[in-house]
Amino acid sequence: MKFKYTTLLFAILALITSCTKDFEKINTNPNAPETTNTEFLMSDVLVSTAYAYQENAVNRRPASAARYLTLVRNTGYDLLDWGPVDWDDIYARLAVNKTFIETAQKRSENQYVAIGKIMKAFNFGYLTDLYGDIPYSQALKSKEANIIYPEYDQQQAIYPDLLRELREANDMLKGNTQEINAKGDVMFKGKALAWRKFANSLRLRMLLRISKNYAPAFTEMQEILNDKTAYPVFESSADNAEAAYLGNIAAYSWPGGPLAMIDFDYLKTKASKELVDRLIQRNDPRLTVWVEPVKSTTGSTVDLNRYVGVPNAIDAPAAYNGGEDHVSVFSSTFFRKNGGASNTLLKASLITYTEQCFILAEAIQKGKLTVSGETAESLYYKGIKESMSSYAVSATQAYYDQPLVKYDGTLEQLITQKWLAMLFKGAEGWFDQRRTGYPAFVTGPLAAGRSIPKRYTYPDSESAKNRVNYQKAVSVFGADNQYTLMWYLK
Repeated sequence: MKFKYTTLLFAILALITSCTKDFEKINTNPNAPETTNTEFLMSDVLVSTAYAYQENAVNRRPASAARYLTLVRNTGYDLLDWGPVDWDDIYARLAVNKTFIETAQKRSENQYVAIGKIMKAFNFGYLTDLYGDIPYSQALKSKEANIIYPEYDQQQAIYPDLLRELREANDMLKGNTQEINAKGDVMFKGKALAWRKFANSLRLRMLLRISKNYAPAFTEMQEILNDKTAYPVFESSADNAEAAYLGNIAAYSWPGGPLAMIDFDYLKTKASKELVDRLIQRNDPRLTVWVEPVKSTTGSTVDLNRYVGVPNAIDAPAAYNGGEDHVSVFSSTFFRKNGGASNTLLKASLITYTEQCFILAEAIQKGKLTVSGETAESLYYKGIKESMSSYAVSATQAYYDQPLVKYDGTLEQLITQKWLAMLFKGAEGWFDQRRTGYPAFVTGPLAAGRSIPKRYTYPDSESAKNRVNYQKAVSVFGADNQYTLMWYLK
């Protein structure tokens, strides 16, 4: 989970403070400045969070766990042989966000306190979604409380507190007239209403996620939907929480583009059979946008289709179907761009209206929720159409009339379409699959485990340096391996 976009904040502050001959200022810690530009902190938090989240979605473990891609070289992710995973990058972003909130509080800038709360909920939510129980209440307190080795909090205590933060953020922004700096706000250009929609739509995601073991989940979802004045939510894809890529330097480019290729080497990263086959089965127009046809069918050994995905966790994946010319990679005309002018549709998405449509469709389908003017069926179709629109394609009625697509009220159908729509959208494809069991994947004959992993294992540094709290945590949580179920999955 190493994140390449290192924050510029502390480096800039150190440079500024080095330019004085005043003894007192020379001996002031540049990492703990008395005053900091709130807007700069906000921009730093938003950019680093969005870009890191997107990078994880494209070329890290979540993309492999969701079986969107197949690695034919350096196949550890693909074989689900992960081992301990570092979390320092997420805590680093949370540390900057904490400074952002504290600075805003000192200045009585409640609009920024609210935004900080939303970003705290997003980042801590992602962290506990990945690991389960984590340091939370004592985290980031090395300065004020001298807590170097924090205790772990249980997920069932963390989630309600994050939901509280989101509710408070929405309430703080309601009626608040303090200006949000539009230039520093890379997601919503200073629009307070858009931030409120983000907070409440994120609550819907989180509430559905924990609904199996959080009794008030659907009641709280219904409360949001019953009063859109008090709790506005996304109404279209124009409301999406996402940051654009400038595409001018590596740090501001799509992680699969030429400037920011990182590990997403197209010689080793192929479209998975799980993805390609489901798109072909549905005659899905997104197939030609996302995936390239094979260079040649002559010499193919297994599959003579124009689009061929590679199975996961097989022996000699680079030689599958006759090798390089006979398998599909992700589209050079769409994904292999830098963003910005090269492809304005490539953005770092935190949560989208498409996802919200599927969230509400699932809750209605379960008989747990009502949405005025909508049914599970109508929202299911909206989710598909919004996804296609985000890739500048559309489907004919014949597409929707196909047996695999025509709404049938099953969770498998709904989640499979959601999984397709969530391609490279955070870790949602993986999170939904481990929660529902859909789509049902073939993990592969060489996969390290019996199924798709359910979590990340804790960093090595925890068992080495925070050993007492680590051992206490796993004695409650369960074995520190990829298959131990976190609270909301039990």
